[in-house]
Amino acid sequence: PNDMSDDLIAAHGEIETLMPFLHLPVQSGSDKILKAMNRKHTADSYRVLIERIRAARPDIAMSGDFIVGFPGETDEDFEDTLSLIDDIQYSQAFSFKYSPRPGTPAAGAEQVPEDIKVERLARLQEALLASQATFQNGCVGQTLPVLLDRPGKKDGQMMGRSPYLQNVHVLVDASQRGQIVPVTITEAHRTSLGGTLAT
Repeated sequence: PNDMSDDLIAAHGEIETLMPFLHLPVQSGSDKILKAMNRKHTADSYRVLIERIRAARPDIAMSGDFIVGFPGETDEDFEDTLSLIDDIQYSQAFSFKYSPRPGTPAAGAEQVPEDIKVERLARLQEALLASQATFQNGCVGQTLPVLLDRPGKKDGQMMGRSPYLQNVHVLVDASQRGQIVPVTITEAHRTSLGGTLAT
């Protein structure tokens, strides 16, 4: 987050070739845990940064990284992370349980019990999937430019990527592979969208 300069934020609103998708890891919604991780941002500074990015590019979709069970993480710290997810609303995210890395200060600290890490990761992923589903469903009815890059599973079907990095399947001639085509989204799935070629 600290690498997002004013110029870079402005670029997302001014340069048309930049896609409306940004991966910006946050790791935790707890300031105490962020400090223990030696991160240079706070949860609120991250929220303000996202607001500024969305002001520059209102249609931007956010992706992030999260770690649960970092040494010292309490139930309250974890709830702070869930609150951040609720505030930001990610289109997708990566999430992991903390695992000690030899030679790091955290590796020698008292560890969060494994069963608690497992339970927190499950809750975190449930929240992230709900956020992702909201974003996916919001695409239904939109016409998106899709870069066709590979055959789909069904006959006559091609797969491609939306500007938000989603997989999109559409019935279209294979000769259009490598082209960007307008696709009206008609269905949303957990990790993909379906649509029809717009005319």
